[in-house]
Amino acid sequence: MATLILVRHGRSTANTSGVLAGRTPGVALDERGAAQAAELPGRLAGVPLAAVVSSPLQRCHETVRPLLDARPGLTLHTEERISECDYGDWSGRKLAELMDEPLMQVVQAHASAAAFPGGESMRAMQARAVDAVRDWNARIEAEHGEDAVYAMCSHGDIIKAIVADALGLHLDLFQRIQVDPCSVTAIRYTRLRPFVLRLGDTGDLAALAPRETTGGQGEAEVGGGAGAP
Repeated sequence: MATLILVRHGRSTANTSGVLAGRTPGVALDERGAAQAAELPGRLAGVPLAAVVSSPLQRCHETVRPLLDARPGLTLHTEERISECDYGDWSGRKLAELMDEPLMQVVQAHASAAAFPGGESMRAMQARAVDAVRDWNARIEAEHGEDAVYAMCSHGDIIKAIVADALGLHLDLFQRIQVDPCSVTAIRYTRLRPFVLRLGDTGDLAALAPRETTGGQGEAEVGGGAGAP
């Protein structure tokens, strides 16, 4: 079956301001995020892509625009099911203040039981994203053959949930996965099992240096974080 290249959007203005953007409109790439997006065509230069699929949110479309400009033959397909998690009443709030919410510990340790007030549950988020990947795998294989490769640009929690499914991990463990802005994660799907070929590859080892986070020690950054400084 198809090989999926998952790209997290480049660093956004919400990432740098410590805000949980969710589906808030008008969240764009910041200067570094735009530079990350500009480097994406070169990083993927050796990879033949059959299609590019994107979340409908602005920061994802801005991330794949340089790639599409570099490959005029590619068409952008927008997929609602890989849009950011609907954080409901948490959307637009500072991550630092959300750390005091009792629900945050559930999100961190028992994600399958977490449902955001006025939004969706994390189980529903994973289910729709995985369904979208399975449907696109079948479509890409039918149209381009079983060796086809395609790119999908989405969001931190969405990509982590897809990776957890590919690895056979329970959703409660998905916070152990890290994907930085504009990182590339590759999954090759087969009839029997998926193979995770790359995980959160930024091509920049600076992302491995210790850095401050908006969460407490040992806690995942909801929404995915801002990556290396």
